[in-house]
Amino acid sequence: MPEGHSVHRITRQFDRNYVGHVVRASSPQGRFAAGAAELDGRRMLDARAVGKQMFLEFDGDVWLRVHLGMYGAWDFAGEILMDATIASANGRMGQTNQRGTVLEHPALEGTALEGSAFDGPNPDAVVFDAAGENSLHSIGAPRRTRLRMSESEKEGNGLDAFPPEPIGQVRVRLLTDTICADLRGPTACEVLDPVQVEAVIAKLGPDPLLDGGPEAEHRFVDAVRRRNVAIGLLLMDQSVVSGIGNVYRAELLFRAGLNPHTPGRKVPEETVRELWHDWSRLLRIGVETGQMMTMDDLDPEAYRAAMASRDDRHWVYKREGLPCRVCGTHIVLEEMGGRKLYWCPKDQA
Repeated sequence: MPEGHSVHRITRQFDRNYVGHVVRASSPQGRFAAGAAELDGRRMLDARAVGKQMFLEFDGDVWLRVHLGMYGAWDFAGEILMDATIASANGRMGQTNQRGTVLEHPALEGTALEGSAFDGPNPDAVVFDAAGENSLHSIGAPRRTRLRMSESEKEGNGLDAFPPEPIGQVRVRLLTDTICADLRGPTACEVLDPVQVEAVIAKLGPDPLLDGGPEAEHRFVDAVRRRNVAIGLLLMDQSVVSGIGNVYRAELLFRAGLNPHTPGRKVPEETVRELWHDWSRLLRIGVETGQMMTMDDLDPEAYRAAMASRDDRHWVYKREGLPCRVCGTHIVLEEMGGRKLYWCPKDQA
């Protein structure tokens, strides 16, 4: 399932490529025909993400709400302009096979990419992710190509014609003169008015990318410490905090040394506050690099390896049966809240 950083990145693509443009909307598979007809011919005014949900505003007080869920993805095709605030290298997108992130120093000190853009650039520090989790191909002049954005982001082949024929079950296609975006497999795809949008957002927990101030932190702390529910469940509850999914849950709990089964009300207040600040930091890194990078204090070589391969990027996620990177105890895998949970029974005792 795409986690919060992916949805923020997708929303930035819409902001970069669609906001201010009149959009032709259609539903190639037919399941969203009425909604597409309501959007068709309107100008996109805004693109927002709150946790795992995105909201696209069109003129006439009309909004498109999308929740990708487990299997949803957006495919962009055409003259794609990458968002300069999250891009990693100079040049045309897709002009080479290099799909890396430029980093000058792996630690990036204590912030989300201190100094930005990526504390660099340094050509010797380009790293590659063969699995495609990192979508940061490059920026600059657009090129006609395909880009899939979901939990993993991958560049496809160039285009022979525009717009391309829909591939698969496309719920909705949003088309301008230069770019199209095809949505497949979402959990939610609906047209809302402003009041309905506010009602949906009101049910969501705070998102540190939208509000990193003390009020949002207090909301999170209060929501955790008043509940007798396991912290491992609370972090996945989107009414408690927005955007955290299975990967970030496991990694945040390990970094905090928290047993996933500890009731929220028994977690010390200072620890809950540290969870909030750590989530804010990891979310920003995820948005700016395209990768759920959760390990700290790596030397340059280890950092480049981690950015290039998920196997070297996480403390506990998908490491069941392997020795803990800190204490050597085998990582445990269990089910919590219908999802796989990875944790160290010693460091998170």
